[in-house]
Amino acid sequence: MRRVLSLLPLAVVLALIGALAWPILEGRDPRELPSVLLDKPVPPFELPGLAADLDGLSSEELSGRPVLVNVFASWCAPCRQEIPLFVRLAAEGVPIYGIAYKDEPEATRRFLSQLGDPYRGVGVDRDGRLGIEFGVYGVPETYVVDTNGRIRHRHVGEVTESVARRTLMPLLEELSK
Repeated sequence: MRRVLSLLPLAVVLALIGALAWPILEGRDPRELPSVLLDKPVPPFELPGLAADLDGLSSEELSGRPVLVNVFASWCAPCRQEIPLFVRLAAEGVPIYGIAYKDEPEATRRFLSQLGDPYRGVGVDRDGRLGIEFGVYGVPETYVVDTNGRIRHRHVGEVTESVARRTLMPLLEELSK
């Protein structure tokens, strides 16, 4: 019995390694977080704008053509890294909307004035409730929404040039047909 108990820690370690390796062995990327909203409509919402005189953002604006929806915050370092890319994509005509997640509107305005504002509209999700409905794990997260307002793709983390050109742009083009 003592011998069996001495093997228990080894069995626990092997079980943990197996659990962590399983997604890789199945061919899935363990960094991809599942989203229950894939192929489902964007949750209905109306968010206030960054100031009383600025329009906010509503779910109705996210239909009619494929768009990107970027959930970001001024306090998020990866968000700062991806903004220049979004500015370039917006200049190329890519429709991008922003959701300022758990951020102060004044801090978000400063962030966008310093780094550039690629968004056709920004809504303030100050308490993070819309983020919960979207299933946001953290910022940044970027969603591809189709012409019918359905979420077709979710990217967790910073959008890099590679992610934009290999994944997001081809999907937007495909959905535009």
